Amino acid sequence: MTCVKRLLIVTHVTHYRHEGKIFAYGPYAREINIWCDLFTDVSIAAPCKVGPPPGDGVAISRENVELRSIPASGGESVRAKLWQLFLLPRIVGALVFAMRATDAVHVRCPGNLGLLGVILAPCFSNKLIAKYAGQWDGFPGESWSVRLQRYLLGSRWWRGIVTVYGDWPNQPPHVIPFFTSVMTAEQIDRAKEIAARKTAQQTLTLLFVGRLSKSKNVDVLIEAVAKLKQAGIRVHCDIVGDGSERRHLGEQVQRLKLEECVHFAGAIDFDQVFDFYDRSQVLVLASDTEGWPKAIAEAMACGLVCVGSDRGLVPWMLGEGRGFVVPARDVDALTNTLRELASAPEQRIEVSRRAAIFSQRYSLETLREALRQLLTEHWHVNMNEGTPTKPEPDPWIKQQVTVP
Repeated sequence: MTCVKRLLIVTHVTHYRHEGKIFAYGPYAREINIWCDLFTDVSIAAPCKVGPPPGDGVAISRENVELRSIPASGGESVRAKLWQLFLLPRIVGALVFAMRATDAVHVRCPGNLGLLGVILAPCFSNKLIAKYAGQWDGFPGESWSVRLQRYLLGSRWWRGIVTVYGDWPNQPPHVIPFFTSVMTAEQIDRAKEIAARKTAQQTLTLLFVGRLSKSKNVDVLIEAVAKLKQAGIRVHCDIVGDGSERRHLGEQVQRLKLEECVHFAGAIDFDQVFDFYDRSQVLVLASDTEGWPKAIAEAMACGLVCVGSDRGLVPWMLGEGRGFVVPARDVDALTNTLRELASAPEQRIEVSRRAAIFSQRYSLETLREALRQLLTEHWHVNMNEGTPTKPEPDPWIKQQVTVP
């Protein structure tokens, strides 16, 4: 077998250069560290800003990584679309230059750069792997560019692996169910300690962890909290994260007079999130679209009862008594589910136990070995050049297939 040493990652995620380090959104940065363990040199083609990252930013800790800055573009306005068109030749040129200097290409979709990566990468390498982090079966209102990315990845054009969250009907053989984690083995141990401390409490303590964007439907959670309070239920809700909807959500809390029971924690370090997992009983993530939501996986490992939307892989994650599923943006359904949980604290303990057993199987260490196994098998190369780690049976790959 030959060795593949140089990897190019194409992603729309914004990176930050600060104090000699590269920062990015926490879960993504931790996953990139794993990719750096598998290759001698890793280049990332992505938008870049100079300055301190947001509060949820984490440094990519490996030394064998470099950042190739790609102009940021996006937006729905006419001006934004014209700017995208103007930048297109420059972006394509930068991607082509980077792809000609690498052995393998990893494209992260969906995203604007992901689309260009899917179109260009097969022209420069036969060692391809894409991660599709969205909902593989689609969802109402998704953009044409997202549908196009999914079509290209499922077609013969993409001569490589595609990892997706979940096992969907009519999946092509090279589209492989594959799960990820953002928790180390040490953090899994901490999660086990937190889960063991969960007890039945009278006050219903709710938690949201994630980006404060429209698609996350945090406004629906706040509306449900208001209805619970009106019904005389003792409830407290912590909202962890930041984003474009922060101001609107704050105004909603003030309008509904929920200042005493809804708290905005902002974007915080990943280790601090564990403090909120420790003090909370129920995580709510009823988004419009999800793949494999890491917040639910983390919360389950910590023994929280999770309420998620009927999108992506969430129904499977929370199936078999491990949690509860509600339609996205259905305030009444969410309120009724939370009301039932408030009235049955002992039931929460049993659901908590099942959730913890399920999610504590996933760690970053086993992710590294799962990726090594996947690439070795499908690329027919030697992937043992990275950090040596004792192989473990991996729970990510649900089936083994051959890439055509």
